[in-house]
Amino acid sequence: MGKPSRVQVSGPLARYSDGFRLELARQGFTANAASNQLQLMAHASRWLASKRLGVGDLTPARVSEFLGARRAEGYTLWLSPKAMVPVVGYLCGIGVLATPVPAAPATPAEKLTAHYRTYLVTERGLAADTVTSYLHVARLFLSTRPTALGLEQLSAGEVSRFALAECTTRSVGSAKYIVCGLRSLVRFLYVAGYTDRQLEAAVPKVAGWRLAGLPKAIGPHDVARLLASCDRRSTFGRRDFAVLSVLVRLGLRAGEVAAIELADIDWRAGEVVIRGKSRRQERLPLPVDVGDAIAGWLQRGRPRCECATVFTRVRAPHRRLSAGGISAIMRAACARAGLPAMNAHRLRHTAGTEMLRAGASLAEVGQVLRHASMLTTSIYAKVDRSGLRALALPWPRSAS
Repeated sequence: MGKPSRVQVSGPLARYSDGFRLELARQGFTANAASNQLQLMAHASRWLASKRLGVGDLTPARVSEFLGARRAEGYTLWLSPKAMVPVVGYLCGIGVLATPVPAAPATPAEKLTAHYRTYLVTERGLAADTVTSYLHVARLFLSTRPTALGLEQLSAGEVSRFALAECTTRSVGSAKYIVCGLRSLVRFLYVAGYTDRQLEAAVPKVAGWRLAGLPKAIGPHDVARLLASCDRRSTFGRRDFAVLSVLVRLGLRAGEVAAIELADIDWRAGEVVIRGKSRRQERLPLPVDVGDAIAGWLQRGRPRCECATVFTRVRAPHRRLSAGGISAIMRAACARAGLPAMNAHRLRHTAGTEMLRAGASLAEVGQVLRHASMLTTSIYAKVDRSGLRALALPWPRSAS
């Protein structure tokens, strides 16, 4: 295993190597990983010296040029721009390298998309995830337009044809995602003056009946298999066990689990603050078993870092987990347990279903799951078979 202290850096980056070494240690890089990063820094510094360049010349274009030279010399590792992120990020952080400025929108479509992003954030105040999804739909739609856009001539037929072409092969949920984003876009195009036509009515509705399906829950035996798949003797296992426990016992969404901060847990009161949809914050009771699982991760697994959230990456750099990271933990647990791949939301349905089967009322289930409308909670009435059985009428006897 390499030792960071043994890596010698010469050239224009030499004076920053000691600070970089300390920063890698602070971020939790292992000795071997830190040595690799310092060796990459040393190579970059030698390359800059050979070109008679200084640290300020390490622009994105120069980084690409350096990586190309590294590849030409026969190196097989650390050849992508991502490999240079720790070095470049550190140099930008201490102010010796200018932070790269995103390129200004060049094409008409890019300029419109940038304007649309500003509208979604400032005028409508949408959450970051919603903005991202709406921009994705906008790019899909604009990619079908000619270079000059020609939006002033946009017709209802074009809007409808795009929606139908995109939704034909999609699921109901995915199709709703497309039409919702498209409806937002055409509304913006009218408000911002790109077209003088109100085209919202041209966006077709998706034939998906609300509450028509059943909550997709899994049984207690499969929940036990998921939890048992986590090796609680390991750091990864303690974290994953805590994440799955929170999902199935509290019925949280993946993003809500990722957003839990250390300060959100009131250990004395046995409560936890949940940051839900529409920026709402609510308190939920923290069950003893869930608290034990979280405490096991915090005391014997979570790396020491400055991150404010409870759940972080195990490997350096130790940053907060994203909602996608929470879902990845669920999928990995399914693979270990020999179950079909499922997303984290399946455990939310499981929590609601199990509460109802244990005797909780629909109102209580809705309160725990923090549904804005009782209509959303009412779908769980379908899994209360004993209650439905009492309402069922006997099958009519034959007249004969």
